[in-house]
Amino acid sequence: MRKQRGGFTLLEIMLVVTIIALLMGAAIYKLAGNVEVGRRVRVQGDIQALNTQLRLYQSLNGFYPTTEQGLQALVTPPSSEPRPSRWTQLMNEVPKDPWNTPYVYLCPGRTNSTGYDLYSAGPDRIPDTPDDDSGQ
Repeated sequence: MRKQRGGFTLLEIMLVVTIIALLMGAAIYKLAGNVEVGRRVRVQGDIQALNTQLRLYQSLNGFYPTTEQGLQALVTPPSSEPRPSRWTQLMNEVPKDPWNTPYVYLCPGRTNSTGYDLYSAGPDRIPDTPDDDSGQ
């Protein structure tokens, strides 16, 4: 007497793989927009943290770092004038935006002539284009 072996046919396996592929494709399509939302939220958080540290720098020294000194003045003492008299390390490192590009810092700013401009160059990594993000 012959025993019947249990198993799946090739057709059944291919059907299951196809269904899994369709479900994965739908999930990736639905989640793609959430990645961009996450990047925008990260920009907002980074800019808020940098704004806080820049205000502290200004309250300690009476001025913001110049454009030339940049955000690096929050990490290491500036070597160019004006040199702060009460410099303190305010950050361990300057964060980069979600596209791995340094944040753009201008002091005095173009839009804020009495303060500074701080923004991410956005997905195209080119400053002063429509996709720039100031965390607002």
